[in-house]
Amino acid sequence: MTADLPDIAKNQVGQGGAPLDWVGMENISLPVVLNEASQVSYTSGSASVFVNVPSGPLAVKGIHMSRLYQLLNTSSSSALTPGLLRSLLASAIASHQDCGSEKAKITYSFNFLALRDALVTPDSSGWQSYLVSLSAERDDDRKCEQIWLSVNITYSSTCPCSAALSRQVLRDAFTNDHFGMTQVSVNDVALWLDQNGSVATPHSQRSIARVSVPLDMARPDRLGLIDLIDRAEAALSTPVQTLVKRADEQAFARLNGANLMYVEDAVRRLSTALTPHYKEVGVKVRHLESLHAHDAVASISPARGGLAP
Repeated sequence: MTADLPDIAKNQVGQGGAPLDWVGMENISLPVVLNEASQVSYTSGSASVFVNVPSGPLAVKGIHMSRLYQLLNTSSSSALTPGLLRSLLASAIASHQDCGSEKAKITYSFNFLALRDALVTPDSSGWQSYLVSLSAERDDDRKCEQIWLSVNITYSSTCPCSAALSRQVLRDAFTNDHFGMTQVSVNDVALWLDQNGSVATPHSQRSIARVSVPLDMARPDRLGLIDLIDRAEAALSTPVQTLVKRADEQAFARLNGANLMYVEDAVRRLSTALTPHYKEVGVKVRHLESLHAHDAVASISPARGGLAP
């Protein structure tokens, strides 16, 4: 059908034959099939795909984007796994042998829904959404391949400094109200706290941690999303909630009080908790400060001995 149509990308050499690091497409809309914790789920997402164009006397002008699109499109009915990503990388390079390509890169981005239990209320749960991205890269010239999984974890952070300042205000208020008294009954203290315990409160805010880990190539059939999410949320102790009743809200307040943290604390917690389980760990946290109009940010980069996410 296209035999008689001109193919400029194939038949014309690129200007100067300059090598191109990456050529491809970004933000291709696709359905995403997931098989996590023995449960198949479906979501919508976007993908990007690239190959390199080497230099040389036979350098091509352009790549065959339709071939890359068809690769992603035909695979969209299969579960997204490390095994599938490795196959797609190999196929992307093979589809561009006539261009001399030896590198390929594929990324996926989508929202993963997981059912999360309430903190204390029995038989209560709700759906939590997690922004997920996958970055897969293969370099046949360097004989290396790596797939990185990144997940956004939303949590609550309460400022340690603000908590200390609030405690001082509370202490001073109690001292002023009971100046000159040598003793105060437990009941009177409890009554005073009921009426004045919130004379000052520390600032807290919704916060976002992005954790990145390389996938285990020895387990080609699963991404391990739930494992990563569970470990990260356990390390932070204050993930945002779904269904909340008063008992759950009180438990959440207690967790925030017991887990005061700056951005530095959050990054270190996550790195310490995840390092025993993954070869490398990257973490970036962002506290959407309620005290300031700007964000507080901290990060730890992985060693990235291989390809970077």
